[in-house]
Amino acid sequence: MAMNAPRPDILRYTAFSTTPDGGNPAGVVLDATGLDDSDMLAIAAGLGYSESAFLTASPEDLGGQEGRAYGIRCFSPKAEVPFCGHATLATAVALAERIGPGELVFATRAGTVPVEVTEENGTLRATLTSVEPYIEKIAEDDLAEALAALGWPAGDLDPAFPPRIAFAGARHLVLAAATRARLADLAYDFARLEALMHRLDLTTVQLVWRESATVFHVRDPFPVGGVVEDPATGAAAAAFGAYARDLGLVPEDAVLTLHQGEDLGRPGELTVTLRAGDPRVRVSGAGTRIG
Repeated sequence: MAMNAPRPDILRYTAFSTTPDGGNPAGVVLDATGLDDSDMLAIAAGLGYSESAFLTASPEDLGGQEGRAYGIRCFSPKAEVPFCGHATLATAVALAERIGPGELVFATRAGTVPVEVTEENGTLRATLTSVEPYIEKIAEDDLAEALAALGWPAGDLDPAFPPRIAFAGARHLVLAAATRARLADLAYDFARLEALMHRLDLTTVQLVWRESATVFHVRDPFPVGGVVEDPATGAAAAAFGAYARDLGLVPEDAVLTLHQGEDLGRPGELTVTLRAGDPRVRVSGAGTRIG
């Protein structure tokens, strides 16, 4: 940031919750003009949230309605990430408070992400549509290393949910716990898991437990971002929706509810919508300003 440049207005919002003490907090800078990479990283590190979002001018070929299309960059306290669901949702809510609900379009490092913001009984709710996802297998040695870093015996996995790497804007390793108690007991080797995630280019590890046909509880270790755990993870929710559909664990047309943050004391709710004939995944949630 230039020496005489004004300090940008840094907003704080939480995503996937109607109250400031739930969901996942994010920093939001609605005008990142004049900020370079080091500036954005310093702001994200200073806030200490799992990610913060920075709006830039819309690329010429992005499309979208004038004044409702932007570039967006997302930084954890340690590094830039290609796509962050909760920070994108938080930014959409912040914009909607200023320019009204409706359609927005964001150019992310992972691709174009449309977001629709609606108002329901005074609460703003945003729905993002992911880039096209993919699913790939994980090598047995890498899976063994992930389980060792987590301290999870292989027998604690749910055999109905094969481990996979899933992408819907960022890469996540999906591991399913056989019990809610296994999911709740999270104490992992930070450095060991971080090293594996860097090698596999993973953003988080998506840990899930299935409560019912369409209801899941999830947690996301995030050591590569300098955060022990992400409280509510939109990008991982999108990746999980693609994973569950790809493996036939849910119908092609489905609405899933993901509960996250309960074990951190920041409960949040993410809605994942799958549509037959459309490979993309929609992730929805409420958002609100902090402070």
